[in-house]
Amino acid sequence: MKMKSEMPQIAGKAVPVRGDDIDTDRIIPARFMKTVTFEGLGKYAFYDARFDEMGRAKKHPFNDPKHKGAVFLIVNRNFGSGSSREHAPQALKRFGIKAIIGESFAEIFSGNCQLLGMPCVTAGAEDIRILQDFAEKEDPEAILNLNLADKKLNYNDTSIAVEIPEERRKTLVEGSWNTLGLLVSALDKTRKKVAELPYIKNFK
Repeated sequence: MKMKSEMPQIAGKAVPVRGDDIDTDRIIPARFMKTVTFEGLGKYAFYDARFDEMGRAKKHPFNDPKHKGAVFLIVNRNFGSGSSREHAPQALKRFGIKAIIGESFAEIFSGNCQLLGMPCVTAGAEDIRILQDFAEKEDPEAILNLNLADKKLNYNDTSIAVEIPEERRKTLVEGSWNTLGLLVSALDKTRKKVAELPYIKNFK
């Protein structure tokens, strides 16, 4: 049974969100975290930046029809700072984001994204600025291709180098980030190991 989830490449449209030090409370306000599951969190991504007190839509890239269906989020410096809670990456993933490209990321946030199979890769500030302008103004419908195996982002006739810690890149390319999948694919070994643990009983 094959349970790994290799992702050497990700392709799709991009949505830019500009600004340094965008923290997790801006990605999803704390009042929307009172839930027992992560289902439905996508609609609250950047909620206070997207809607006013009456729930009326404001000008924001996540509300712009030209970015509908985007799978890449293009951000600036120190994205995802603040709380270590998983709700922020969960909200982005459930909105439809599959990868985030930025100048830099808060370490805990990028780690949480990695666990969801949503890579955070970095590029130089000037490359990010050009990429945000391209996605916002030049060709919002363009399909970008992120090649994790080669650490390249290709769009239009342009290719830029991106960086991701090698251990994280390897686990995503090989599919070994999917720890549940690994346990299921090696079920016999998993059962044997669990049987050795005195604090787990009746595992089937």
